[in-house]
Amino acid sequence: MSMNYEMLIQFLMAAIWGGLVGLEREYRSKAAGFRTMIMISIGSCFFTMMSILIGGSGNPDRIASNIVTGIGFLGAGVIFRGETRVNGITTAATIWAVAAVGMGIGAGYYFYSAIASLFILIVLAILPRIERRVDNFNQYRTYKIQCTYSTEVKAHFESILRASHLKYSLVNELKEGNRLSITWQVNGHVKDHRQLTDVFMNDALAEKVEY
Repeated sequence: MSMNYEMLIQFLMAAIWGGLVGLEREYRSKAAGFRTMIMISIGSCFFTMMSILIGGSGNPDRIASNIVTGIGFLGAGVIFRGETRVNGITTAATIWAVAAVGMGIGAGYYFYSAIASLFILIVLAILPRIERRVDNFNQYRTYKIQCTYSTEVKAHFESILRASHLKYSLVNELKEGNRLSITWQVNGHVKDHRQLTDVFMNDALAEKVEY
């Protein structure tokens, strides 16, 4: 059986483009890093090649059509819910996109696969800077204050919130004996958040502050 050098080139290209995306993920200490992205890209590439070879001209997508379903299960494994937000969605979307790149290489669309990889890298490496700037203008935080209960204490803290130029809404209020715990969701400019945090931290009535 003669060596198919084009298949070797396809594997190499899948490893390179998947590895470049994986390096960016590894640099940011994400769950799916360098080796994982290479494996996803090569695996998708190989499944696509085998689908074309086994299915022939009549049914070339018989195996490749199931890659998206399989990658969906893999992506779901890196998504988890934190206390205030859902994490891992970008990594899951990256897994999905890298699998598409591997499929493109396996199907012989090298140029389009390369362009897709470059766009993925641009989104992951450059757009977070823009995202952070936007987030600075309207950042959401959850503030939780524990203090000794009194009839005026809630009004006291909400007067501080009103003076901070931030928008806020009451999330939870819990009284246990003479202990009061109040939680607000607050959004606004990051500069105003810093000032509010300093005021809360130095307030004599706030015994514990979480944000």
